[in-house]
Order: sequence, then structure tokens, then C-alpha cells
Amino acid sequence: MSKIFIIGLPRTGTTSISVALLELGFLVAHTAFTKKAFEVAEAISDAPCFSDYQHLDELFPNSKFIYLSRNMDEWVPSITMLLEKMAPHLEPKTGYFNPILKRSFHHTFSPTLPLSANELIDCYQRHQQAVFEYFKDRDDLLSIDVSEQGSLLKMKKFLGVDAQGSEDFPKFNTGRNVANWKEYKHPNKVNSNLAGIEHRKYFDYEFFGY
Repeated sequence: MSKIFIIGLPRTGTTSISVALLELGFLVAHTAFTKKAFEVAEAISDAPCFSDYQHLDELFPNSKFIYLSRNMDEWVPSITMLLEKMAPHLEPKTGYFNPILKRSFHHTFSPTLPLSANELIDCYQRHQQAVFEYFKDRDDLLSIDVSEQGSLLKMKKFLGVDAQGSEDFPKFNTGRNVANWKEYKHPNKVNSNLAGIEHRKYFDYEFFGY
């Protein structure tokens, strides 16, 4: 069962690309924390995809992966703002966020927040290097910057969908906004905690990182 996995880090345009995929007719989960959510969604973005892409590659053969890049001068203040908002809820013992989301963020960033600008740049570069090394010499990874003109057209061609229409991604979660996905109404949205026959069970793989 092949999927589309968006494996760019938070604040690189995961909401914009998720909305674009909705409008192209895909069933989309922006974050997914259950087996059922992964089974139902055709495209999944954000946590835990950016940390678990190697496992997802094994679980869902013939999938396509999209890495999102962003200018450091824009990404660092944006991710700093997001992590400041999320920090209390990411606490390993007391935070109320989903354990899968916590693990994904702790692995890629740190269980201890906040981080300095240099530390965040190191996180970004380490993640990027790991992604590019893992997908080296493969044709199932697309790397784009959603702010660049023509980036949506590149994605459409990569996915083999109708390339007509806009060539640029819609803009969401700009500035200090972080909740545009929750506010966006669309019938193709897939609940991150969708329950199935195994209730809200996640995959059993033993997590490994870079």
C-alpha cells in the first residue's frame, strides 16, 4: 500500500502542502498517530513522518517522499516560536501531547527546550543530511521549497497528477499562526488519532534514528 510522505521539518510548509494535496483529491493526515490513520490516509505530513521515514519506507513499499526545505533566516525564528508554544506540552512526563508526537520531536530536536539558533540549525542540517543520504541514488524523493515559484507544479509532476492550475502553493500558518490546519475544513482530512480494529494502536517497530 503506497503512500505519500511529507518528511520536511515543522515550519517548512507542511500545512501548505497538506492543503494542496487535499485540493488535488488526496485523503490527507497532517500528523498521524495510529495505524488506522496511516492506512486510511493517502498522504501524511509532519510528525512522525519527519523522524520515522525509514520505518515508513519499509512498511509502505513504493511510496513517494517529499522533503521540504526553507531558508534558515526564516525557519529559525519560525521554529523557535513553535517550540516555545509546544515546550510545556512536549515534556516527557507532564506534557499532554500524544506520545508519538513527543518522541518524534524529542528525537529530531531535544527533550529539553528551548534551543539556541545554532542548535536549531544543527538539528535542521543533521536531519537534512540524513534524509539525503538515505534516499541517495533513488528516484522516490522530491525536494522542494514551497515558497519558490513553480514548486507546486514540480510536486504535481512528481506525483503524476494533472499539472494544470496554479503553480504555487497556498500560504498557511504564516507569522505566528500554528492552527490553520485545524481550522481548514475539507472532507478529505483524516483524523490523526483515527481508531481501527486495534483501537488507537501505533506500529510496533523499534525506533532507530541517525
